[in-house]
Amino acid sequence: MAASASPSASVPERRGIPAASFVEDVQIYLSQIGLDVNSALAFLQERLQQYRVVEMKLLAQQRDLQAKIPDIEKCLDVVATLQAKKGTGEALTADFEVSEGIYSRAHVEDTDSVCLWLGANVMLEYSREEAMALLQKNLENAKASLEVLVADLQFLRDQVTITQVMVAFSLYILGSF
Repeated sequence: MAASASPSASVPERRGIPAASFVEDVQIYLSQIGLDVNSALAFLQERLQQYRVVEMKLLAQQRDLQAKIPDIEKCLDVVATLQAKKGTGEALTADFEVSEGIYSRAHVEDTDSVCLWLGANVMLEYSREEAMALLQKNLENAKASLEVLVADLQFLRDQVTITQVMVAFSLYILGSF
């Protein structure tokens, strides 16, 4: 049996995540690259550990984005409500979170600007139109980033599966000797 894939025949990487190569005949492949089974097994185990570290980082980024998107959507809703009440003379009554679990009620009169938290204890004042545009852009960017992260995680899971199969093949060969 010939090797079904070589490292150069597969996708080299995705956004810094190295691709795993699936090889049908591990013995022929190992002889071609000049490694013994133990060295190959050690390399594969190390690669699995690297994949797990990357997966933990990607999952943390995914959780952060999944938490950020609803916050951005809430801000967009509030600014849209302010925009809708513009010129009506009607005050907006809203409950907002001051601190975790502590809320306050506010009566917001007709205003032309809003303040947005940008992070790192920075707040800037924007016109309602600028705030809507900024929040919409941030929402689109967060959703696009989440899509990329999901694709990266799927690619990573595929690489983990391929590497685990290669470890199993290597262990089988090691047991055969």
